[in-house]
Amino acid sequence: MVNGVKRYLLTVSYDGTGYCGWQRQQNGPSVQQTLEETLERLLGLSVRVTGASRTDAGVHALGQRAHFDAATGIPAEKLPFALNTMLPPDIRVLAGLQVPDSFHARFSVSGKTYRYQIHNSPHASALFRNLSAHVPVRLDEKIMHEAAQALVGTHDFAAFAASGGSAKTTVRTINQISVCRQGEELLLTVSGNAFLYNMVRIIAGTLIDIGHGKLPPESLQKALDTGDRLALGVTAPPQGLTLMEVRYPPEAFTQE
Repeated sequence: MVNGVKRYLLTVSYDGTGYCGWQRQQNGPSVQQTLEETLERLLGLSVRVTGASRTDAGVHALGQRAHFDAATGIPAEKLPFALNTMLPPDIRVLAGLQVPDSFHARFSVSGKTYRYQIHNSPHASALFRNLSAHVPVRLDEKIMHEAAQALVGTHDFAAFAASGGSAKTTVRTINQISVCRQGEELLLTVSGNAFLYNMVRIIAGTLIDIGHGKLPPESLQKALDTGDRLALGVTAPPQGLTLMEVRYPPEAFTQE
């Protein structure tokens, strides 16, 4: 880049309850818009932020990644401190790093981890209502965990993609998936190289039905084999989903 412009990578955490999603939209405030406007106020220039994941309305993040280009004298590691004094309390920048011009927050990604949280109790949670989906009927987390293992590996996940996605291929690799219980909370954690639109929420909705006995444990394998969306459950609500981590290969931070 020229004229002192450098590329910076931010790690961003946010409660997505009050936003229409990550990406700028006409129907309400987005996380991207809020971050861009705050950067413009801080740096005194127009800034375009590119995120690693376009999370939907109501979806949260602990480890979203986003890059932007700017000429600034503020050290990368100081950007979080400056931005967090100006951002609303439901968005926080956790880390800043200068990266090569060739780095791209979205296209350099090697993997992501998502968590889906279920409040499995007869009564909804007053404290965690915006961070979990409420399921009042007791779920069998062991059956859910065992059924989910069918998804590990490289498969065609066409049945797990909601309409409206723009992926060129529906083949994805899931490296690890687990369902565990912590008291009244069930945590579905899934790591993979990439995910289709609403893929994790469709997996979560199907596992909820399996844990409730509404669907057989073989439903996930059947959907993989047939590509039939009707073999799966409904798409789980957005508020239970959190983007936990976005990973990059080491060479993404060194190549020029």
